[in-house]
Amino acid sequence: MSCDSVETVRCDWANGGSLERIYHDTEWGIPVHDDLKLFKMLILEGKQAGLSWSTILKKMATLCHAFDDFNPYAIADYGDDRIEKLLTDPGIIRNRLKVAAVVNNSKRYLELIKNYGSFDGYLWKYVDFRPLVNNWQHVSQVPSSSPVSDEISRDLKKLGFKFVGTTIIYSFMQAAGMVNDHLVSCSFRRG
Repeated sequence: MSCDSVETVRCDWANGGSLERIYHDTEWGIPVHDDLKLFKMLILEGKQAGLSWSTILKKMATLCHAFDDFNPYAIADYGDDRIEKLLTDPGIIRNRLKVAAVVNNSKRYLELIKNYGSFDGYLWKYVDFRPLVNNWQHVSQVPSSSPVSDEISRDLKKLGFKFVGTTIIYSFMQAAGMVNDHLVSCSFRRG
């Protein structure tokens, strides 16, 4: 058997469609250390709450355009008029609480940077600055939260962040590569 005939195996969830496959192959689980990208990822995970990730992927371009590519320095200045305008945009998730949370979290992010230096350093300290690697055989074994996501969630809430429950934070940790939950069989990322 030649190497060319070996099939690439991905995590089960990445077989749903091309957007999920591309996201799995190019982003999910790759460690991120850029403050602005981490913030964007956190916001997108919060927007996903109660929805499928494919919904976020389908709306990604519109969301990025509507929210200044999730630049917290720009969003922190959004006033009521801008929020009302966003709520009329059919290309985004038009949930008032989620839109308000983006503005709130931008302000909290700026405070966090002022007090802690970097978002990257603040978040990655919870995992001793290296990804936690799990060895799940089946997608049914992958948890929706962990003691670490509980702690990060609790601490972010104390700082005033919204839409940062432990399930959202665990999903964020997976996306940002703080935890490697690629299945053992995922030859694309584990092999």
